[in-house]
Amino acid sequence: MSSIAPPRPGASAALAEALEAQRDRLVPCVHCGFCLPACPTYNRLGDEADSPRGRLHLMKAVVEGRLDAGSEAFRTHIDRCLGCRACEPVCPSGVEYGTLLELARHTSASQVPQGWLTRALLSVMASRALRGLLFLGGRVLRGTGLAGLGARVLPAAGPLRNARLAAAMLAATSPWRPRRAEGGGGAAERDAPPARGTVGLLLGCVQEGLYDHVNAATERTLEANGFRVVPVRGQDCCGALHAHGGDLDRARSLARGNIEAFLAAGVERVVVNAAGCGAAMKDYGTLLEHDREYRERARQLAGRVKDVTELLASVGPRVGGRLEAIVAYDHPCHLLHAQRIERAPLDVLAAIPGLEVRVVTNASECCGGAGIYGLTHPDLGGLIGADKVAAVRAAGADAVSTPNPGCMMQIGAGLRLEGASEGVIHPVELLDESYRTAGFYAVTGA
Repeated sequence: MSSIAPPRPGASAALAEALEAQRDRLVPCVHCGFCLPACPTYNRLGDEADSPRGRLHLMKAVVEGRLDAGSEAFRTHIDRCLGCRACEPVCPSGVEYGTLLELARHTSASQVPQGWLTRALLSVMASRALRGLLFLGGRVLRGTGLAGLGARVLPAAGPLRNARLAAAMLAATSPWRPRRAEGGGGAAERDAPPARGTVGLLLGCVQEGLYDHVNAATERTLEANGFRVVPVRGQDCCGALHAHGGDLDRARSLARGNIEAFLAAGVERVVVNAAGCGAAMKDYGTLLEHDREYRERARQLAGRVKDVTELLASVGPRVGGRLEAIVAYDHPCHLLHAQRIERAPLDVLAAIPGLEVRVVTNASECCGGAGIYGLTHPDLGGLIGADKVAAVRAAGADAVSTPNPGCMMQIGAGLRLEGASEGVIHPVELLDESYRTAGFYAVTGA
C-alpha cells in the first residue's frame, strides 16, 4: 500500500460537507449482508470493515459526526476497496455504492492527501503532455524488449518490486494474434451492411498510449458493420481513474471537456472500448449532478455512450473468417457490474467461426487491477490477481480475452510473471482478425 502524507490543516469540514449531500444515498443500506460474499477484499481479509456493508457503516459514522474522516481506520478501509462494484447487482436495496465510494475517497483525501504514487499517477493522467511522455517511454521499453527483460530479471521483493510489476504490465500490452485458418473466408458474410449512423470513438489515455492497435481494430470493425466513425477533436481522458482515486475535481474537469468535444462533434453514439471508461462516461450525469451549467448536457452525453461490444451485439455483428483458437473470456468488473453488460462480448466472439470461447471460473470476480490499484496495492491486488491468473490458466486456452485495458494489463502481467504462454487480447481485436481473414479489408503493415 502506498504511504499516506500528513494531514492538511484547515480541511476538517470538507468530508462532512460532501457526505452530508449524500445522506439520502446512504439510507437504503439495511445491512443485510448480501454484499459480503460478492466482495473480493472481504473474502480475502475476513474483516467486516473491508466489506461494502462495513465501509457504508464507516461513511455513515462520518456523516453523523461519530468518526473523523482523517482517521486511519476510515482511510485504510476505504482505500482498500477495489471499487469493482460487485456489491451493486446483489444489493436488494439498490445502494449506489460506487458513487458513495468515490465521494468518500475524495473527501477523505481533502483531509489527508493520498500516497505519493496515487497522486503522481493521477496528475500525469490528467495532463496530455505528461502522459504522452510516460507512454512514449513505455512504448520504447516495450518495443526494445526491455520491459519483458525487466519482468524476468527484476526482483520480486524489495524496492524494485513495483518496477518489475510495471515492466510486466508494459510487456503485456504487446499485440497477440491467433492463427488464421487455412483457406480464409469460411462462412463469412459478404453482403455489405446497411448504413447505421455516426459514432465517435473515445481514444482514452491508456488505450491511446499503449493500446492504439485496439483503437484501430475498433474503428475498422465498426466501419465493417456500417457505422461511420467521426474524429472527435478536443477529447481527453474520461476521468475514470481520477474518480476512482478520489480526485473528483479533476474527474469533473475532464468530463466537462469531453462533453463539449463529443456534443460538438454531433455523433449519434459515443463508442468506448474500455469498460472502466464506459462506466465513467455513463455516470457523467451523476458526477455533474450539482453542476447547473453541465448537468443536462452530461445526462445527454451519458445516454449516447455504448461499449463497442454492446453496440455491435445490438445490430448483430457480421460473421467473419475462421480463426483456429481457444480463448478464455473474463468479465471486466465495470462492464459486468457497473454497466450490467454480460452477453454482448460473448455475442461478438460468437461471430467468429472456429473460435472456441471458455468463460473462466469466477469470471465475475475482479482481477485485482482496478485502475491503478494493482500498482498502489501490490500485495492485496497481487493476491486477487493470482487467483484470476490461475483461473485463466485452468481454462486451457491459447489466450485470454477481456474488453478493458486495466484488466488486460493486470492479467497479462500475472501471466508474464509466471512465464505462461497465454496471450491477452481484446474481443474486437479477434473480430478484426476474423474480418481480415475474410477479406473484408487489409491492414497496412499487418
